[in-house]
Amino acid sequence: MKVERFLGSREEIARKVAETLGGLYDEAPEKAVPSDFEGGRQAGLRALEKFSVRGYAGTRNKLHGNVSRLSFYIRHGVLGLREVAESVRERFGQSYDALKFWQELGWRQFWQLAHARLGNRIYEDLEPAKVNLGGSFPEELPEEIQQGKTGLVCMDESVRELVETGYMHNHARMWFASFVIHFRKLGWKAGERFFYRHLLDGDPASNALSWQWVASTFSHRPYLFNRENVQENGGKKWCERCEANCPFAATYPELERRFFAS
Repeated sequence: MKVERFLGSREEIARKVAETLGGLYDEAPEKAVPSDFEGGRQAGLRALEKFSVRGYAGTRNKLHGNVSRLSFYIRHGVLGLREVAESVRERFGQSYDALKFWQELGWRQFWQLAHARLGNRIYEDLEPAKVNLGGSFPEELPEEIQQGKTGLVCMDESVRELVETGYMHNHARMWFASFVIHFRKLGWKAGERFFYRHLLDGDPASNALSWQWVASTFSHRPYLFNRENVQENGGKKWCERCEANCPFAATYPELERRFFAS
């Protein structure tokens, strides 16, 4: 028997959960909307079986490329890393696409091992920044960033997708983190908290250490992007609709001189 026969529809379940959480839920209970992503072990197994690694290496960085959408299930322990890796190996062998996918699983495992060793130190700079990150940093991101009202279409639509669905494409996460840290000079901690608050696949280790990777406090250099990068990876329509004075419209050497001058 389906759980709905006992608890009601997904919408009714969402309302009951929101009422139970009380003041922890930002919106009125009647506004609670079930996620588009189906949870549970059986849903995770179906998603794993459906995922084809073909084309992954060449398109994973594109907004509409071939990504697995398995991070939700891995994050919450519904699927294991070894289980996912073996499924890909059994179905696709040792192709270049499979190897690239395994590398990404390896990064997730690395973050977990680092967290196990470092504990809550992952929430502090693990290394000196390799560039000038600015001065004092806020506890929370400015409201115009959180609400997707900066005027920069690529940032605003990514944020709205995150808040409304609990998902943001990995490349868009990198762009957003770089925007917060290097373009706005807001540090990485407020952005890390913002992501963790909204991401359905939000993992403490992957989230905090990835933000530090972008900032260069856990990597050998900062991560920067420019307008050309956004357009090449699927954001061309964003740029066509954007009326802002684009801060990303420059070469990488120009951006480095602009943002990292001592």
